[in-house]
Amino acid sequence: MSTTIDSDLFKKSLYMLLDETFDKVQGIFLDKGTSFFETLATISAEEASIPVGGKCATLAAQVKHTAFYLDVLEENVRTQKFERVDWGKIWREVTAVSPQEWQTIQDELRDSYNRIKQLIADQGKWQNENEIGGAIAMIVHTAYHLGEIRQALCTLKS
Repeated sequence: MSTTIDSDLFKKSLYMLLDETFDKVQGIFLDKGTSFFETLATISAEEASIPVGGKCATLAAQVKHTAFYLDVLEENVRTQKFERVDWGKIWREVTAVSPQEWQTIQDELRDSYNRIKQLIADQGKWQNENEIGGAIAMIVHTAYHLGEIRQALCTLKS
């Protein structure tokens, strides 16, 4: 016996989780005022340039990596070509940022997020576990980096 998930219901749930993660907390899994863009609005370029934990990538690199992840995901789904990418490039390249560079990184994340929402809108059926798993992994991966950023902020602002 095969059980199917209603595509419209899945999309609605996915949009709800994306909105919670990026824009506006609805109380699904985040606390009020802690979505990605709400959090980024509290971070200066100077703070974004500080390595997390003193040894790891900067907050700016965390954000740039999240946008890159969304871009790779979108490209893979649209083209069905799953080419190897250099995941370490951003970690190596993004260090100190100016206020303008910091704003550009945030704008890139917003653009990537909007393209993902359009990708979901364009997706007809969710036909296999890779598509569904990829959508769920996108939420989990993004939430992980949001957590990294928020944890670093606790240290920076204390």
